Amino acid sequence: MPIREGGSAAEALKNSVELAQHAERWGYHRYWVAEHHNMPGIGSAATSVVIGAVAGATKSIRVGSGGVMLPNHAPLVIAEQFGTLEALFPGRIDLGLGRAPGTDMRTARALRRDLETTSDRFPEDVLELQTLLGDGFPQYGVQAVPGGDSRVPLWLLGSSLFSAQLAAALGLPFSFASHFAPDLLMEALAIYRESFKPSAMLQQPYAMPAILAIVADDDAEARRLLTSSQQATANLLRGTPKRLPPPVDPKEIEHLLTPDELAAVAHRQMYAAVGSPKTVRERVDRFIERTRADELMITAMIYDQSARLRSFELAAEVLR
Repeated sequence: MPIREGGSAAEALKNSVELAQHAERWGYHRYWVAEHHNMPGIGSAATSVVIGAVAGATKSIRVGSGGVMLPNHAPLVIAEQFGTLEALFPGRIDLGLGRAPGTDMRTARALRRDLETTSDRFPEDVLELQTLLGDGFPQYGVQAVPGGDSRVPLWLLGSSLFSAQLAAALGLPFSFASHFAPDLLMEALAIYRESFKPSAMLQQPYAMPAILAIVADDDAEARRLLTSSQQATANLLRGTPKRLPPPVDPKEIEHLLTPDELAAVAHRQMYAAVGSPKTVRERVDRFIERTRADELMITAMIYDQSARLRSFELAAEVLR
């Protein structure tokens, strides 16, 4: 949910709702929003609130979190929030979970008041949340209302091997952020599939890697649109996240980023599918062949809303 230079959080929210409405018409199956805090360029800190707005403006598309950073929250609170969403929009809510804070450590402290609740408790917190969305803890007189017996489907998200191992152990579907941690993609998927244990929710492993996909009418325009993401990624690597900058001529990127930054950004975006429909189709086909993905999640940080909509429209045609 990018907040662009010269724009506002209100505009970003409006644009994201509009994109979800179009995505539904174009045949997309899911629309997820991520939890980030203290990030000037991302407007989805109140993730469950945004999910409610998107689900309320659409009719059939599944809407979920990609993801809720569970160490920031008590499992009961998330069970109540997503139980409420499921009650409002039955059969349409996904709960993707991550173990990172989604922010810097100072902001994590402000979110939690202390850092005693760390990612080390993530497996226990996932199990507690799963129970609260099911039968609850009647022996202790604790239940999520709404939430109990809603059985909102859980996904584990990851950019490391830990969540792949945990998703396999718990028999949950798994989504990997290959647009963020490309080096570990293939190993994470292999661990997940080889270690998977069937569960009441899922009998076979189900993997949904995420990639950056920017589609335009021709390769040159897609590469120009990509420069916004390149600049934003460089700012993040510098430790100075900012609002999404406008695109520039691709030749100018070499003057805006150092050689080391250019290499780091290119490496992070090594699986990106950027170009005309034909180019993107070829890239995506190779990616799916390599990963054996059961489903694909695409993301695109595009400055101009009309270009963003056009990219997702073309991607829908390419991926259909």
